[in-house]
Amino acid sequence: MKNKIIVLLLGLILLLSFTVRFYKVTEDPPALNWDETSIAYNAYSILKTGKDEWNQPFPIHFKSYGEYKLPAQVYLSIPGIYFFGLNELGVRITPVIYGTLTVLFIFFLGKALFNSRLAGLISALLLGVSPWHIQLTRASFESSLATMWIVLGIWFLVKGFKAEKWFIISMIPFALSVFTYNSTRIFTPLFLFSVLIIYRKRLIESKKIVLASLILFTILLIPLAPYILSGERSARYKLVSITDDPGLIPRINENRGNSHLPTPLPKIIHNKITYVAFYFVRNYLEHFSPQYLFISGAPHKQHHVQNMGGLYYFQIPLLLAGLFALFYLKNKFKGLLFAWILLAIVPVAVTDDSIPHALRTLIAAPFYQLICALGFVFLLKWFKNKSVATKGLALIIFLVVGVINISFYLYQYYEVYPINYSRDWQYGYKQVVDYIGKHQDQYDEVVFSRHYGEPHMFTLFYLNYDPAKYQNNPNLVRYETNDWVWVLRFDKYYFPDLGDSGTQFADVVKANPNKKLLFIGRKGDFPADLQRLLSINFLNGENAFDIVEVK
Repeated sequence: MKNKIIVLLLGLILLLSFTVRFYKVTEDPPALNWDETSIAYNAYSILKTGKDEWNQPFPIHFKSYGEYKLPAQVYLSIPGIYFFGLNELGVRITPVIYGTLTVLFIFFLGKALFNSRLAGLISALLLGVSPWHIQLTRASFESSLATMWIVLGIWFLVKGFKAEKWFIISMIPFALSVFTYNSTRIFTPLFLFSVLIIYRKRLIESKKIVLASLILFTILLIPLAPYILSGERSARYKLVSITDDPGLIPRINENRGNSHLPTPLPKIIHNKITYVAFYFVRNYLEHFSPQYLFISGAPHKQHHVQNMGGLYYFQIPLLLAGLFALFYLKNKFKGLLFAWILLAIVPVAVTDDSIPHALRTLIAAPFYQLICALGFVFLLKWFKNKSVATKGLALIIFLVVGVINISFYLYQYYEVYPINYSRDWQYGYKQVVDYIGKHQDQYDEVVFSRHYGEPHMFTLFYLNYDPAKYQNNPNLVRYETNDWVWVLRFDKYYFPDLGDSGTQFADVVKANPNKKLLFIGRKGDFPADLQRLLSINFLNGENAFDIVEVK
């Protein structure tokens, strides 16, 4: 293929990739979630004051809700917010751009891995229209940025086998991946160690370059040292780890009690080590099931269009052919590719929520596109000597299935998904805060239920609240419980958990005599006879928020 044709086709793929990520990006997903607003508000705070919401100057990790976000996504969100403002476009333009850049980088990676520009183009096209990748590059997810660094780092690493300087250069994106997402803190060191073992005979010839690369990688990670050595590094892990599952020990004791085996066999068979190993293996294998990859996808509704896999049906023969070709053609990067996919699942296998998990394993998505691209090139060569009728029929079937698959996904994503799952994206906060901004001067206090989670951050975000004012607010009250931070109040805003077992409406009214109060909560949080100033529904018509007042 001529260079001009390659450039033209790659340009069209990148245009398509950008379009499907940018189209209606402020409307779908249907709302910003609490992580997006947190990342964006901290970026806004750094932009305006040089400090995060906790009044810390240029931190390496952001305490946020107590889970300690890594810094790359926050700092790289600053340009988008600077140019477009603290709004949906300002937040989401950044993942749209680096999502498209990942498509560009996988072209070069595919070309380098398989020595085929066609393989590079197909890799880029498949990632460009991937449901898995599109879903997670239209919203501000740290995992998608980490995926870009991993693809870029592996491309540089592969180039290093021809020109050794690239070994050193590859350490920069690999190190940046560690600053981006928790899963890559585990994956990246394990992957680099595996590459050292697999290619030790080749790398020993370049031992000075390899040593220099490892030294650079270590130096780049030095800023994380205080964080790694502190208890803060485990904050997020404690929230999701299978070893911290409160039901683990009771289940072990129950199984020991129900066992009819003689002592000490129940303790040998039923213990923390065997149970953790069981759940690890189960979680690990779940991510390779055809059900997950092609049929139902991930259960977490923010991370997947439901009842649809992360890979298309038309990719099944490509994936099988690609795996066969990887062995049949004896590709020298086979070990690197299998280290990539096998290690990408390790970090999520030790967690206990939403398994299988599309977000935490997004770094695996490019692998599948690369193998499918290899399969496409392999099948193209295999069909070369077939009859015209056979080739034509195969091409028609492939194109029809492909067009149907992709069209169905895009319809589901743009038209059906936002309506069905607006609740899962915390829809309604923007509308509530818009009302607060217009009417708050009429009230002594604004009482905003935190039943759906983190109303203080949505209030800060949508009011474009001055970060300097928030950092030093005399009415700011936070408290920590179960490794999570709750903001109870700041300024004139109060965030109780109204209703159910939380703070009751009547209690708040009684504690604020002679004050005019604005209440925001769910339908059942207020007396039925109290007039609603405004009701806000999710996009499927169900009630999200009611707004009432007490004089």
